[in-house]
Amino acid sequence: MVDVDGVLVHGRPEDGLHWSTSLLEDLGLHPNDLHREFFAVHWEDVVIGRAILQDSLARVLDRIAPRLTAGQLIAYWLERDSRLNRQFLQELDTIRAKGMRVHLATNQEHRRAQYLMDSLGLANHVDGIQYSAGLGARKPFREFFDQAALRVDLHPNELLLVDDSTENVKGAEAAGWKAAHWTGGQSLIEIVEHKSQH
Repeated sequence: MVDVDGVLVHGRPEDGLHWSTSLLEDLGLHPNDLHREFFAVHWEDVVIGRAILQDSLARVLDRIAPRLTAGQLIAYWLERDSRLNRQFLQELDTIRAKGMRVHLATNQEHRRAQYLMDSLGLANHVDGIQYSAGLGARKPFREFFDQAALRVDLHPNELLLVDDSTENVKGAEAAGWKAAHWTGGQSLIEIVEHKSQH
């Protein structure tokens, strides 16, 4: 299982910078305002599926950016947070060609999970996606890993997580998974081969 943001997807398509880097210039909304009013308050409920992104965002934008609709901001966000790590994808394809199942294991709400699979085409490179809003729990909490293991019908010690967050790696290991910390310079194939021998 592989993480998405920071591993497979890296920010804006043209330069890899954070998706909200030009938010003020493009849509007239300051990223700090969005973080303070939306992410800091509502994201926890949205990312585990307890609240709907569009609804929560619409209420916040009514207050801080009334000329901007939730639909406009979501479309901008999805499009701007979509730079794929092509080398990583190639290695995923190689691993799958050898018969190994590959799933995404990621903290996402429903809209972006669907966007990743369909619009970005990740469904062509993986066997499925285990994401927080669909599981009702997020990494690094134990429930995420337990639910993901149940969904793919594998024992925890048969699962490997590749993630750029040390917290998530520790969470996976605490749940009985194998895990590897992704720092960007490694070969995914070598990680998988090494972990399968231990």
